[in-house]
Amino acid sequence: MRLAFLQNAAWAALAAGIAFGQAPGGKSNLDAPSPDQGRQALVNRQLEQLAQAFDLTDSQKEQARAIFEQAERSTQPVRHDSQQNLDELTAAAKAGKNEAEIQKLAQEQGRLLGQLLAIRTEAWAKFYQMLTLDQRAKAERPHEGVRQNAPPREHTTGP
Repeated sequence: MRLAFLQNAAWAALAAGIAFGQAPGGKSNLDAPSPDQGRQALVNRQLEQLAQAFDLTDSQKEQARAIFEQAERSTQPVRHDSQQNLDELTAAAKAGKNEAEIQKLAQEQGRLLGQLLAIRTEAWAKFYQMLTLDQRAKAERPHEGVRQNAPPREHTTGP
């Protein structure tokens, strides 16, 4: 159960990181927040949602803020490299580069996304460890209903 919580949290964090980690496109807007401000606003919203969902104490809120802000700082260089690699991958596809070059860039992108997932999952694991037993029980409840209503998985041994 705990693993399912962490996996779902990690996937959600990864999706949010990918969505908000993209370089802004289009026309510049001087009133628009910088990417760092946008990411900080996202962290603040997530912390507020977590505080409400788990009824966090003030001490836990501060611990959670420290955990997720540190994770966010750790992802910054990886997100930069990921964006740069994605730009190279897009350029390679548009230029009709050979399959080997595209594969190399795609594998690098996968490695970078794996690093992002690992950083964010480690942060969620630290967050989970700071929860009380009652708060951990709250974390498990939503997943029990999902699992009970999910169709059974089919296991295959080959392609």
